[in-house]
Amino acid sequence: MGDATGIEWTDATWNPVVGCSVVSPGCTNCYAMSMAARIERMQPGSHYAGTTQPSKAGPVWTGKLALAPEHILLAPLKWRRPRRIFVNSMGDLFHEDVPDAWIDQVFAIMALTPQHTYQVLTKRSARMRAYANDPNTPGRIARVIIDKMMIEKAWPFRFSVDRWPVQSIGDPDDPDDITVAWPLPNVWLGVSTEDQRRADERVPDLLATPAAVRFVSAEPLLGPLDLRNYMWPVHGWWRGPYNSYAEAKAAGAECGLKRQALVGAWCTFIDQVIVGGESGKRARPMHPEWARDLLSQCAPAGAAFFFKQWGEHVTAKGSPGDVPISHVFDDGYQMVRVGKHAAGRLLDGVEHNAMPEVRA
Repeated sequence: MGDATGIEWTDATWNPVVGCSVVSPGCTNCYAMSMAARIERMQPGSHYAGTTQPSKAGPVWTGKLALAPEHILLAPLKWRRPRRIFVNSMGDLFHEDVPDAWIDQVFAIMALTPQHTYQVLTKRSARMRAYANDPNTPGRIARVIIDKMMIEKAWPFRFSVDRWPVQSIGDPDDPDDITVAWPLPNVWLGVSTEDQRRADERVPDLLATPAAVRFVSAEPLLGPLDLRNYMWPVHGWWRGPYNSYAEAKAAGAECGLKRQALVGAWCTFIDQVIVGGESGKRARPMHPEWARDLLSQCAPAGAAFFFKQWGEHVTAKGSPGDVPISHVFDDGYQMVRVGKHAAGRLLDGVEHNAMPEVRA
């Protein structure tokens, strides 16, 4: 079993890297900072040591990164039951201080375990794009797999021949003529986009990154997001009657186009949007219309919509009258703080758990 998690959109977490640094407003109240500090206190001398430091607002990242010990790096090889695995909930795999060689090892583990689905989420979209588009990356990963399997005979992994991920692209005896299927079919890549500025910076990088599935995590959602231009094919061929969201809307056919109409392997778009409000002591509220608007954007484009949580705050409408108003938005919309559990994860009475379909 992987590390247990309360994250609704995944089954387990795996942290080959721990530690991070603040890069944008979505990092301000990062739950991982508090969790890392707690682990550091509970496990003195562990690889979490020095990754956080106290501040008036609570634990904050120091910027120190630590690569996980081998038993953590290799852990997914022992997990036989298929599951969705969130990669690096306690850091960022594509942080600028993580060596390419370490990322290669992480991808080698993912290639060796096709029974699992890996969800890699980053705020460093440019690094992810550069890594995934480097023509040498698949070959480096293949060499890691070959070298590890030769040197470390004790790797606890039994596989059938059809699961062996290394392929020859020339001379089978030449170590430079091997590769892995790219992109890895069991790896989903995503970016965090807490506001429009971050979406416009990171989503184009995501769409330019080869991936079996591309997803956006709008959590914590700190403002309205317009992702329509990213949900329709950026390039490639489109066989449907409309070429864009605007064209479909103008024709009154917002729900009439399915992605099955795609032709060709070069079409890129967002496959899933995860939306959530912030939780924790200093949680900022999420306007209900921001979430509703993202749902309305996903529906006509066929993108999966997953509503993770309200967070600490929920709309005052329908809440008990004795709960004080916690926040009033500029448009007069009122919110109350009731806590994450009481706020729940229903959007207008509906639980949204859509997951994307993996393209062949």
